[in-house]
Amino acid sequence: MLKTRFWGVRGTIACPHSSYMKYGGNTSCVTVDCDGTLLIFDSGTGIRPLGNKLMEKLGGKINIFFSHVHWDHISGFPFFQPAYSPHFDLKLYCGNLKMHGSSIFEVLSKQMANPTFPVPIDILQAKIQYYDFNAGESINLTNDITIDTCPLNHPMGATGYRVNFKGNSVCYVTDTEHKKDGLDDNILRLARDSDLLIYDSTYTENEYPNFVGWGHSTWQEGVRLSQEAGVKYYAIFHHDPAHDDAFMDNVEYEAKKEFAQAFVAKEGEEIMVTEIGTEFRTFDDKL
Repeated sequence: MLKTRFWGVRGTIACPHSSYMKYGGNTSCVTVDCDGTLLIFDSGTGIRPLGNKLMEKLGGKINIFFSHVHWDHISGFPFFQPAYSPHFDLKLYCGNLKMHGSSIFEVLSKQMANPTFPVPIDILQAKIQYYDFNAGESINLTNDITIDTCPLNHPMGATGYRVNFKGNSVCYVTDTEHKKDGLDDNILRLARDSDLLIYDSTYTENEYPNFVGWGHSTWQEGVRLSQEAGVKYYAIFHHDPAHDDAFMDNVEYEAKKEFAQAFVAKEGEEIMVTEIGTEFRTFDDKL
């Protein structure tokens, strides 16, 4: 069973306001649970409540995959409590830094350095291993879990992920800007016949011309990719901070007219993919 949970769905900056509470104000953080093996995608502000729940387990093994290291995708890591506990083993993966002569350890270290953070990364007590790779490589996590990756179109690059587990799959594809002519072949290959595609849908097509080159896509492009790739469900993700709950209600309404299995990703929602079907439910914070 693949169990996907949304802990943060917002892009750019967290939005702690009453008009954002239906879909959520925390920035990117998604978990995929493969029968007990926990995968975390990005460490935006949504990783803080996730970490607080994980602390109740008193230990364990955690895998964190970074799409890239822009602020809204890493700012929650210094507040991820398991990283401070010697009872947790963390493996951190990033696919867009190696080509630039950098590393995920270097970026996270600088994030926690003076004068912008009060304590250095050395204070972390978890057993942490850092893995840098080039987007496009595959990762054999266990005998049953394979992670396929692809490069995305974003400033300084980003990585799309596909989790394959016992015949089912979930794709996490953010942040990326669509091509001007035709669909992105890298994403099509990654998402082909997947059970769930989580896709960067920051803008509408009416908004997009004002943000060309910023590295983000539209929900309409997500629909086209889902239809062409044969995706079962499409999660509209990485909501622009200007888009409140009323705006996102309308996005979901319009998207469903074009692709019935599209939905707006909502903080606190869980999608369970099994051999017999897919179930949506609100989770109660129990992992």
